[in-house]
Amino acid sequence: LQAMSNSEQDWLALRPQEPSPSQCCGSGCKPCIYDVYEKELAQWERAKAMQDKSLLMGKKEQSNNSELNPDIFTAFSVSSVEQLTEDTYQYKFELPGKSSLRLSLGQHIVLRGVVNGLEVQRAYTPISPRNAEGYFEVLIKCYEAGLMSQYIKTWKRGDVVFWRGPFGGFPYQPNKHGELLMLASGTGLAPMIPILQSITDDEEDETFVTLVGCFPTFDKIYLKPLLKDLARYWNIRIFYVLSQESSLEKLPQSYQENTYTGRLNEDLMKTIVNSCRRKPFVLICGSSAFNEDMSRYLKTAGIEEDSCFVF
Repeated sequence: LQAMSNSEQDWLALRPQEPSPSQCCGSGCKPCIYDVYEKELAQWERAKAMQDKSLLMGKKEQSNNSELNPDIFTAFSVSSVEQLTEDTYQYKFELPGKSSLRLSLGQHIVLRGVVNGLEVQRAYTPISPRNAEGYFEVLIKCYEAGLMSQYIKTWKRGDVVFWRGPFGGFPYQPNKHGELLMLASGTGLAPMIPILQSITDDEEDETFVTLVGCFPTFDKIYLKPLLKDLARYWNIRIFYVLSQESSLEKLPQSYQENTYTGRLNEDLMKTIVNSCRRKPFVLICGSSAFNEDMSRYLKTAGIEEDSCFVF
C-alpha cells in the first residue's frame, strides 16, 4: 500500500501547476499561458492514466537554443542597458551569429520574471529593425511599485532573461493605406518604430505617416535622435503632445512648430486628422484609458472603428 501512495505522490509532484493571474500578460497571446497549461495538464493526465512517465519527457519548460518559440520560454542574454529617462530603459539582447528574431511588424514578445517567489509575465514590443542581425532591443518603462519592474531593474550586462513569442502584430502591407496616423503614449511608441523603419527602408513604399507622440514633458520624449532621423523623410511627420509643459518657449527651436502643450483632446484630434494628406488609417498604442479616449476622439473626428487598429 505504501508503494501505491508513493507513486501517487510522485505523479502529483509531476502535475503541471495552474498559472496565477499575475502570470498572464493580458495581451491576448496565442497560445496564452493558460493554453500551455491546459496542454501540459492533458499530457500529464494521459501519462498518469497509462502509468508511463516517459510520455512527459517531451515537456520542455524552457529552451537555450535562442530560437524564439510561442510555447516555451527561451533564454537570451542582456548585452547592454541604456537609461533613456529617469524611469525608462533600452535593453539590448544577444542573438547567436547573424540570426534575427524574424518578427512581423508590431509583434510583441512575453517576458517571464520571478519576484518574491511570484512568477510574473508582461508583453513588450521590440523596437529594433525587423532585419536586425545578432541582437534585438526592447524599450521598457519601470514603475515604482511594478512587480515586473523590480525584477527588470536588477538586470545588468550578461544576465540571462527568458522570453517567448511572438504574438499579435499589425498586418502591415506597403502602400495599402494612403496615410497612417500613429497615436502613441509613452512606451506605446515601441510598436510604431519597426513599422516606421520598414516604410523608410522601402523606396517603393509611399505611405504617408503622421506620428503623434504623447509624453508628460520634453525630457521624457524617448528616442529623440531616432525620431529626428525618421522625420527627415519626405513622407513622415512627427508631432509631440506634452501634457505637463505649459509653454513652448523653453523647447529647442526645432521642436516648437511641431509640439503642442496640454493633452491630446477632441479639438486637437480634429486638427490633426484634418491636416492628414489622405484619409488616415489609425494605429493606437498606450494605456487602456489612452486607447479608449483616442477611439472616442477619432469617432468625433469622423474616423470609424474599422479604420483603427489598437495594439
